[in-house]
Amino acid sequence: METVPYYYPLLGLIPVLVVMVLLVGLRWPAKRAMPCAYAATCVLALWLWQVPFNQVAASTLQGVVLAVSILYIVFGAILLLNTLRWSGAVSAIRRALLEVSPDRRIQAILIAWLLGAFIEGASGFGTPAAVAAPLLLALGFPAMAAGMVSLIIQSTPVSFGAVGTPILIGVQGGLTGAENVEAALAASGLTLTEYVMMVGVRVAVLHAIVGVFIPLILSAALTRYFGANRSWTEGLRIWRFALFAGLAMVVPYLLTAVVLGPEFPSLAGGLIGLSVVVWALRRGWFAPRENWDFAPRSEWPKHWMGTISGEVSEGRAPMELWRAWTPYLLVGGLLVLTRLDNLPLKEWLLAVRLSWSDMLGTSVSAVAQPLYLPGTVFLIAVAGAFWIQRMRRADFAGAAGESARALAGTSVALLFAVPMARVFINSDHNLAGIPSMPLVLAEAGANIVGNGWAVFAPVVGAFGAFIAGSNTVSNMMFSLFQFSVAEQVGIATVWVVALQAVGGAAGNMICVHNVVAASATVGLHGREGQLVRLVLLPMTYYVLFAGLLGGFILLMAGRFF
Repeated sequence: METVPYYYPLLGLIPVLVVMVLLVGLRWPAKRAMPCAYAATCVLALWLWQVPFNQVAASTLQGVVLAVSILYIVFGAILLLNTLRWSGAVSAIRRALLEVSPDRRIQAILIAWLLGAFIEGASGFGTPAAVAAPLLLALGFPAMAAGMVSLIIQSTPVSFGAVGTPILIGVQGGLTGAENVEAALAASGLTLTEYVMMVGVRVAVLHAIVGVFIPLILSAALTRYFGANRSWTEGLRIWRFALFAGLAMVVPYLLTAVVLGPEFPSLAGGLIGLSVVVWALRRGWFAPRENWDFAPRSEWPKHWMGTISGEVSEGRAPMELWRAWTPYLLVGGLLVLTRLDNLPLKEWLLAVRLSWSDMLGTSVSAVAQPLYLPGTVFLIAVAGAFWIQRMRRADFAGAAGESARALAGTSVALLFAVPMARVFINSDHNLAGIPSMPLVLAEAGANIVGNGWAVFAPVVGAFGAFIAGSNTVSNMMFSLFQFSVAEQVGIATVWVVALQAVGGAAGNMICVHNVVAASATVGLHGREGQLVRLVLLPMTYYVLFAGLLGGFILLMAGRFF
């Protein structure tokens, strides 16, 4: 690793500090905070890192393309929610879920933790928040609570999201071609594919142990921040059910990772877990003695509510439950079918691509594959809802207009947030001859921590996801770095790379892209910083527990490969 002057890591923190201070500390809306963070990143890249102007401009354009893709997904999610509200489907879904359990803590676990895990396994791209948050809003949750719950579960399922992309593309792509990796694997008689499979199993072990408590944390956060009594205890009272729901997901999740590999753990964990938990609830197993609910809507503070209404009209004729759920079944089914490599659908959709290579004379490229994005699946589900639920054209026009208006406030934030991340990451192409900003920061951390690196490794993963907005990109940026540090300090590389992937998953809770997108789907424009503050504690739990667990495992395992 290259040596850089001591002040580079300090100044390299500026973009991160700008985001945290303005967004979280001063409570600026993201549409004001992110342009400032983008400007600070560009100044730092041009001045200190000496990144050529055309490289900064190309990275900005690359970010704009990615931002438009995210906005497409967000619009599809909002339009699906509004379509189902205007058709009366949400009213039917609400009644059905209330029959399973009227307890809001249990509803949050069912929708966010279990259904969210399944959607994450199929799609990634922050899609679980785009599905779960609007559905919880329609069930009667405050917008802020729906957003918080949907972000907290952006952790355990993420490493195996999009049919294993963070492991198969992120980790493997980050290690491919590195001489020290090839030498170490050759000495151990392993191929890179075998090594990545080993990493995937260890990722699942770490997630299963840390993630089993996420439903309980979710429940406690819900009652503490949104209960009439502001009590942690009210959420912890359902510990039996919460741990049961945690185990119902992580046990098949772990077994799938061991037996089948990294493609299907989140898919299997979410689907099997949801089936088992609903079956148990219908038999009264682990159900709380007293149901918990929010205070009446008239007593909610204004900052809990967004611009998208959670009110459900009961004025239409009751809809059959199968009609109401069909659009969501379409979403889940199509996401799975279009992500499997052994089916032709994925290849057909990926063939439609808009690409721009060597942008502005640089090596930066941008690719958009609109048919493969979850936004297209959402739009197909909208079309299915219009036909199956026999919507009136006037109602659909109302839903579409409401959705377009809701998207407007999010556009500015994402059109600066994503380019900021790309400039930050692409700063390795510079005239100063030093690594990129995130790698400089990570190397500084390694020099400070030394032999305690295993505890710190997930922090680097979370940092990468916070900046890049993606567990996959975090793994691509830092897997080789983590492997190299582990070799230098003499600890098992396979566990350290696994800790990188776990930390990268946890960082999705607070990454700006996810927060802005989740806020948009429930109408919380300008209050992204509030959401970040609500999920900082669960994210800190995840990273610290994973690091301590990894350190303990490495201490017990010794220094073997």
